[in-house]
Amino acid sequence: MTSVVTAGGVSVTLRGAVVDRAAAVTERLISDGVPAALAAGNPQLWGPGAVAEASKRLGWLKLAESSRPLLPRLAELAERVRADGLDRVVLAGMGGSSLAPEVITRTAGVELTVLDTTDPQQVAAVVGDRLERTVVVVSSKSGGTIETDSHRRVFEGAFAAAGITGAELARRFVVVTDPGSPLEEAAHQAGYTVVLADPDVGGRYSALSAFGLVPSALAGAQVAGLLEEAAALTPSLRQPYDNPALTLGAALGASALAGRDKLAIADRGSGIAAFGDWAEQLIAESTGKDGKGILPVVVEGVDAPGFTGGEDVCPVVLGGGFDGDGLGVTGPLGAQFLLWEYATAVAGRVLGINPFDQPNVQESKDNTAALLRAADGDAPTVVAGEPALVVDAVEVHAPPELVKGAKDLSAVLEAVVTAVPERGYLAVMAYLDRMGDAAAERLRPLLAEASARLRKTAVPVTFGWGPRFLHSTGQYHKGGPQNGVFVQITGECAEDLPVPGKPYTLRQLQLAQAFGDLRALRSRGRPAVRFHLRDRAAGVRQLLSALA
Repeated sequence: MTSVVTAGGVSVTLRGAVVDRAAAVTERLISDGVPAALAAGNPQLWGPGAVAEASKRLGWLKLAESSRPLLPRLAELAERVRADGLDRVVLAGMGGSSLAPEVITRTAGVELTVLDTTDPQQVAAVVGDRLERTVVVVSSKSGGTIETDSHRRVFEGAFAAAGITGAELARRFVVVTDPGSPLEEAAHQAGYTVVLADPDVGGRYSALSAFGLVPSALAGAQVAGLLEEAAALTPSLRQPYDNPALTLGAALGASALAGRDKLAIADRGSGIAAFGDWAEQLIAESTGKDGKGILPVVVEGVDAPGFTGGEDVCPVVLGGGFDGDGLGVTGPLGAQFLLWEYATAVAGRVLGINPFDQPNVQESKDNTAALLRAADGDAPTVVAGEPALVVDAVEVHAPPELVKGAKDLSAVLEAVVTAVPERGYLAVMAYLDRMGDAAAERLRPLLAEASARLRKTAVPVTFGWGPRFLHSTGQYHKGGPQNGVFVQITGECAEDLPVPGKPYTLRQLQLAQAFGDLRALRSRGRPAVRFHLRDRAAGVRQLLSALA
């Protein structure tokens, strides 16, 4: 059985059992008047408890039009930056401030260096590359994001050390933030260029706002087309029928209610780069709360381990050639941003949660702050404790009941895989260099393959770079269904960087974030193992070999 809904250049295909499930939910949404109410920005759609938050988080519905006045200023700003000889754009931002610009620029084939890490090796490599030609976009909705504040301080220090000061320094920074944030005030005082974003748009819904458009335009992407693509889809959002966004939202929500609450996302020729990572944050952070949620599992392709199989997995293909049970989505990037935002909001209503808050994200931030404060103003240290096992370059830190007396890495990983409960998932969280340690991403398919060997079907396995995932799946890990098992990876650093004006280094901040999140997970009784790599390259090779 197949159902296809097309409008505004977007097509959503449903195949198999999801057709009937989605149809029943869609009819209920239509009878409740949801399409017209959502298009009108009615904050009551998610219940009385969500009204206060939703009433100031629905501006994304109008961004296809409300962002258009930004375009002339962005063109002028891009021209000024090029005239200054600054042809390398670095984006310092986290979560919603970085994921959409990365998708936009990679899809457009233009260079944007995204800095969404506290790993000192990765930050040092970015700071040390073509500094004389670099403009830095500092992007933070709240203006107080600790990672982004650290990046700004490190770059200010690096520019000063290179003799770039005063007015010349001020021209090297463009700040994107909400009106009235502490970052806006600090930026004006420093003489930086400031672009204010719409305060009625939450971070993960901000792809078509200043947060998505400013860095992308400076990098050379033609962002006006994104708004046109979204505008073409907008009229269908008010319609009860021929509304692909409503169909997608109903399918996501209905599948989750039926037990298929893992959304395996694979690309097949969509022409859009890294879209799964953006959708991962949108869906996981929006729905993973109150013990409910939809967990996106971004896989390497339609043939990747874990894309199909388990009764709790709903596959979705981005691009053409969709021929299996599940969902298929095609359409241009600007329309897809709006499509998935609308669908996620609809899925939130179906699940009975508020899709605009993130109540559990703050917990790991508080744990991090407590670890950084522990030294009473001195440079903090983070005590790791004795490992349960050491195998060459890899330390294993885990409770005895999890590793079960394992004597090698293969046995440890086997114990981790078998600890995943039925309908559960395994999350790999790597606090490493996303560029220099990129081989670590191969752990995801290898763990999925190993789980298929050890169990009837592969368990869903996610992979996230820390601390980036804390602004994404981190909410789901703590607020969603408590059936996850967690593998955290940390590693020694060949170098460290001080954070100017702060009593800690990037290395200390990175470890505080890792240990703070681990504390939050273990406080919920979730199985978690930490692999610490005494030598990063050798340690990654060992872990991969143990799964071969």
